[in-house]
Amino acid sequence: MNPTTIQIIATCLFAVAVIHTFSTSIFQNLAHKHPSHAGLFHLLGEVEAVFGFWALVLVLSIGLMVGGDESVKYLESRNYTEPLFVFAIMVVAASKPVLIFAEYLVHYITLTVSKLFRLPHHVVNYFVTLSLVPLLGSFITEPAAMTLAALLLKDKVFSKTSDVKLMYWTIGILFVNISIGGSLTSFAAPPILMVASAWGWDSLTVFKLLGAKAIVAVFANAVLVTLLLHKDIPSFEIKKSQEVMPIYVQVIHLLFLSGVVIFAHHPVVFIGLLLFFMGYTHAYSKYQSPLLLKESLMVAFFLAGLVVLGGLQQWWLQPVLEGMSATWVYFGATALTAVTDNAALTYLGSLVQGTTDEFKYALVAGALTGGGLTVIANAPNPAGMAILRDHFPEGSVSALYLFLAAIPPTLIAILAFQFL
Repeated sequence: MNPTTIQIIATCLFAVAVIHTFSTSIFQNLAHKHPSHAGLFHLLGEVEAVFGFWALVLVLSIGLMVGGDESVKYLESRNYTEPLFVFAIMVVAASKPVLIFAEYLVHYITLTVSKLFRLPHHVVNYFVTLSLVPLLGSFITEPAAMTLAALLLKDKVFSKTSDVKLMYWTIGILFVNISIGGSLTSFAAPPILMVASAWGWDSLTVFKLLGAKAIVAVFANAVLVTLLLHKDIPSFEIKKSQEVMPIYVQVIHLLFLSGVVIFAHHPVVFIGLLLFFMGYTHAYSKYQSPLLLKESLMVAFFLAGLVVLGGLQQWWLQPVLEGMSATWVYFGATALTAVTDNAALTYLGSLVQGTTDEFKYALVAGALTGGGLTVIANAPNPAGMAILRDHFPEGSVSALYLFLAAIPPTLIAILAFQFL
């Protein structure tokens, strides 16, 4: 490895950004202690702003060292399709008609299961949200599933409890299940999407390799956490929604959602659809709630910063992957995913020449397995964090407690992907 000075600086800044991600609560505390600079400390305490901030430092460093033109050229060489897509899908998926449709679907399944097995409605609802909604991500994409699940949990669980233990267990299971739940198809999970074309993986191949095992792990995680916490899950009244939502409005929203998913690789198309969607919601504001623009923009900013910083990490990531056996690749990918975006990890792996089928499986399965350990491990995680964070103490999610809560479901995912 013969890294350039800029690559070394980029890696140092990447490490600083990772440490910063685990330290955001410190800046939130500083904001309370120093109100005159609260704005700056609140900004530095936002998880979604961390990588964007350090990406700016990297761009300025490149500009100072080799000139502004080279700095701009590097920025333009990056692919920002994923951040743009996550922004678009979050805005559409979190719209009121889509959420009402998802709530109806979850409500119908919950009632059916409750009557069939004579179980409390609120417990079944919790289980369904943590199991079927993540698996739905294989069809509407992981960012959309994360947005829907987080909003449902916010309404039915997080807004009705102050139990911190329940919150951390729930978000840990949610992040892990979303990460592995998108592996039933070849287009929904970012780490699979990055390699599917290069390796010739279609949806049938992905399901045979990963999907069936993921289903077992998702349901096992949801069952265990529901059994463990069923006494702590807050109850709620079962009542019909008072919202009058015409079917045609829901259908139009679902069509917009489908269009964004279908053209996920074409930002010119899905951003155009998003603009039409925003115009439509303004024209029919009677049936809308405020769009999730701020949260979506912050998540996109986070991912764009990750793309900028991650683009100069290949010099050390690729040699590390090349020197591992399939087993070590799996566990190495699981560990590395915790400190770098899993889609970036699999993309780098797809550049390695002469890899075996065992290597390919191990890399992708490991990236999926570790996708719930930290907020930066999987692209949809910041979306869930942005939606649920306000209910945690001081509006901040501890990176350490999230990591600890995600370890048990991650171990179950390891058992599924390694031994089934």
